[in-house]
Amino acid sequence: MRRKDATMAVIAMIVLAGLGGWSILGFQKNTEKPVESIMVAYSPFESCALFLVAEDLQFFAQNGLNLTLHRSDSGAAALEEMLNGKADLAASVSEFPLVKKVFQGTPVRVVTNIDRAEYIFIVARKDRGIKNPSDLRGKRIGTARGSIAEFYLGRFLSLHGLGMQDIHYVSLKTPPEASSAVVDGRIDASVLAQPYADQARDRLGHNATVWPAQNNQPMYALVVSTEGWIAGHPEHITRFLRALAKAEEYTSTHPAEAQAIVQRRLNFSDAYMDTVWQQNQFSLSLDQSLILAMEDEGRWMIKNNLTTEKTIPDFRDYIYTKGLEAVQPESVNIIG
Repeated sequence: MRRKDATMAVIAMIVLAGLGGWSILGFQKNTEKPVESIMVAYSPFESCALFLVAEDLQFFAQNGLNLTLHRSDSGAAALEEMLNGKADLAASVSEFPLVKKVFQGTPVRVVTNIDRAEYIFIVARKDRGIKNPSDLRGKRIGTARGSIAEFYLGRFLSLHGLGMQDIHYVSLKTPPEASSAVVDGRIDASVLAQPYADQARDRLGHNATVWPAQNNQPMYALVVSTEGWIAGHPEHITRFLRALAKAEEYTSTHPAEAQAIVQRRLNFSDAYMDTVWQQNQFSLSLDQSLILAMEDEGRWMIKNNLTTEKTIPDFRDYIYTKGLEAVQPESVNIIG
């Protein structure tokens, strides 16, 4: 009897242990966060580096997000596609088209900034007598009308004692067209973002005069959504930002590997990556400098009749801070 009792006791212990194991597994399974699907439109430039690193290394998947990617031609195009329902979020959108949407009453919201960069240049022809900024007077200068490149052109001219009235402005539809126009000689100078500035400079060779157009005012690369989508998906935003924060840490500690990921994903040359990588500050932030830049651009739009509005809105109302405050609170520095 004693042997039988001992045997039964062992069996009971095994059964209970098994049940306990299933209970633990069940508990773990029940507490796992469900995988959520979101669509993201992004612009294929180095400014979206943190997003590409996070996606490539599966940081989004590790945070319970299944991403569907939509590659757009530009940040402005990604913003439009998001607003048209083709995506839930738009990544690497500059602040300039966002200011336009605010003036139009569109319920857009900034979730975070992922990059600050200075990569817009004025590329001019030396054979048209352009060696100094003052030589731009009376010259034909082209870029896309109403774009941030036009804003930086106006700012550059003002800082050198000129105005838009002192040049012959030529409106061109796309950056490739603006690049080709200065190379072909149809215009005397062009305002170009990378990689088009380097392409025009290389094709002009010794005939190129090049100046940075931004004068230490960075352009931001924002993650943007709509007020309604954010209100219904705050947890999605938090998970998305956690993945980006992990990508920021990785890019800081493994810069060569991060650069290689971005270069491979965007098919950029070694020479181009070596140049532009240093022109970017890849980090999450929501700070007062973004507000000041948007106000500056808003005043310029009003002055140049790009909006019917006459006053600058409070751009703080268009920044969603709760997500980044939950993930990386030290990166939120907006004056209330």
